[in-house]
Amino acid sequence: MAEVLVYVDHVDGAVRKPTLELLTLARRIGEPVAVALGAGAADTAAVLAEHGAVKVLTDDAAEYADYLVVPKVDALQAAYEAVSPAAVLVPSSAEAKEVAARLALRIGSGIITDAVDLEAGAEGPVVTQSVFAASYTTKSRVSQGTPVVTVKPNSAAVEAAPAAGAVEALSVTFSAQATGTKVTGRTPRESTGRPELTEAAIVVSGGRGVNGADNFAIIEALADSLGAAVGASRAAVDAGWYPHTNQVGQTGKSVSPQLYIANGISGAIQHRAGMQTSKTIVAVNKDAEAPIFDLVDYGVVGDLFDVVPQLTEEIKARKG
Repeated sequence: MAEVLVYVDHVDGAVRKPTLELLTLARRIGEPVAVALGAGAADTAAVLAEHGAVKVLTDDAAEYADYLVVPKVDALQAAYEAVSPAAVLVPSSAEAKEVAARLALRIGSGIITDAVDLEAGAEGPVVTQSVFAASYTTKSRVSQGTPVVTVKPNSAAVEAAPAAGAVEALSVTFSAQATGTKVTGRTPRESTGRPELTEAAIVVSGGRGVNGADNFAIIEALADSLGAAVGASRAAVDAGWYPHTNQVGQTGKSVSPQLYIANGISGAIQHRAGMQTSKTIVAVNKDAEAPIFDLVDYGVVGDLFDVVPQLTEEIKARKG
């Protein structure tokens, strides 16, 4: 069976959930070979093997942290040349998509970004995308070279599938461009204790109807009762009620959780583009004619200041 390269997203050896989802998809079309780079790369092997990686190629060179994306492109190209894979799968983060695009250019291959599904086809992997503000679903395949595909978080279930996970050192020769842009400093992102927005299984969002930064406390309380991430509409972000890093929509982040709860959000196309692929959508809005109700699986016509606190208390009561 052909091998499939999977680019590993990890933090000091802790593998992030989207990578485990990639391993699930990779097993549909071949045998996953993981590529882990940077500090803690070798520590990823056990988890990757547990989820189906037959091999784990590692390199912990300092260049991956000291410089921007080019060293990672060099490494992924080295892995590609060593393995000759049937496809290369990469998480759809901002940095990883840049790595994927640069790799595709170097190896003369087509690239498909923001996939939501992947399956084997007679002429190569068939990729599903949600396009035009999630109004259409397309299926396509790369017709030239080895497919390079970036996949959105929550596109597949994480499935245990124990494999050998043999660790092999990846030999990388860095290009002249690798040291062109040096990282001079880092500021750790302040932790809220909540899941990463784009990776969360549940997202609770607030919009214009929240009517103020202080009122986002009730959105956060509901999110915390569910173990969810907090999102916000563009209107709420533009008003300064919540950070831009939490914006969901066409000019913010795209999410695809199992459950999306929209509170006081009208449902403008800009917002729908970022959350329409959610598996189950619930909306709370006092305007029965709000466009969001055309999209939802469950809708509550009511004042969010009455509905959301009651919902939070009910969830807490059921959890005991």
